[in-house]
Amino acid sequence: MRETLDRELGHLTQETIRMISVVREMVDHSAKALAEQNPSLAQDILAQDKEVDALELKIEAEAIGLMARQQPVASDLRFIFTVIKALTDLERAGDYAAHIAEDVMVLAKESPLKNYITLPDMGRRLTDMLDLVSKALAERDQEAAQEVLRRDDEIDGLYEEVTRELLTYMLEDPRTISKALTLMRVARSYERLGDHLENISERILYWLTGKMEKKPEDVH
Repeated sequence: MRETLDRELGHLTQETIRMISVVREMVDHSAKALAEQNPSLAQDILAQDKEVDALELKIEAEAIGLMARQQPVASDLRFIFTVIKALTDLERAGDYAAHIAEDVMVLAKESPLKNYITLPDMGRRLTDMLDLVSKALAERDQEAAQEVLRRDDEIDGLYEEVTRELLTYMLEDPRTISKALTLMRVARSYERLGDHLENISERILYWLTGKMEKKPEDVH
């Protein structure tokens, strides 16, 4: 019985990491598409979003079926609930990457407002965070999960930096308003994507420790 449960839990882990990998590729491509103003690469991201949606449904059904068949308890049950919660956050993360792709296709139709450096950097940092989420899940690595929480603070800082810079552009030249607002939307999508990775890491820590940890600013 335990051997069967371990095998099914292992498969659930693999499938979840596969979903993380697809989202990671979407985020990575979004950063490249933005830096290169590449609408073709952005279009690929929209196709991957459908794959993420399909994986969410498939893995959720597998997790629910596992609970029905095996009736897991304690940490095993916490792990399954962690996966189910993570699926929702991963699907939303994929949605934000798709939103960025849509904005890139709009931005690519005109000359860039500036050299896009900070926004692609946000995307690259988020891919690193997704690698840490995979490590935390696969290796039961509390430190990797904690590192995601720390790095989300960096994403928040970059978001504020980009917002201030774009506001300056708009104030100095009203002709930049439309493009600057689109770039603000990209920055916001990256910031929200980071929040979803933070949520997943908090759930992983709950699975591993039995305690729900929140960053101070998340506690109200």
